[in-house]
Amino acid sequence: MLTLSQTAGYAIMALSCLDPNGEEFIQEQSIADKTGISKPYLSKLIHKLSQAGILKGKRGYKGGIIFASDAKSITMMDVVDAIEGTEWRSKCLLGLPTCSCNKPCPVHEFWGKQRPKIEKVLNTLTFDQVIQKKDVNWTLL
Repeated sequence: MLTLSQTAGYAIMALSCLDPNGEEFIQEQSIADKTGISKPYLSKLIHKLSQAGILKGKRGYKGGIIFASDAKSITMMDVVDAIEGTEWRSKCLLGLPTCSCNKPCPVHEFWGKQRPKIEKVLNTLTFDQVIQKKDVNWTLL
């Protein structure tokens, strides 16, 4: 069954520790302590998310990381794409390399119907909602 990678889960956990208002820089060590993610692994995630334009950092006194833009404009899909790439959207649910419309696997039709629903949730769920745990509409599935 489709699951996001552990790396994507860690990225989402890390971003959930940030200030949704983008006013307070949060130190990496604080995020590592709250999430249990090792600091070296977290640094790699932060670098990847920064390259994607999701985060920005500040070194030195009162430094740390914050969202690069408003948390209301950053979606789960933005993060998943930054970590996973976009290839997962077109891959076979069972991971079969030969699966296609011409040679469908047993779940090809099901996955074709469910994938757009999953993408819709990931595209509409913002980090402001994740952090505040409000207005999350799971009924889109």
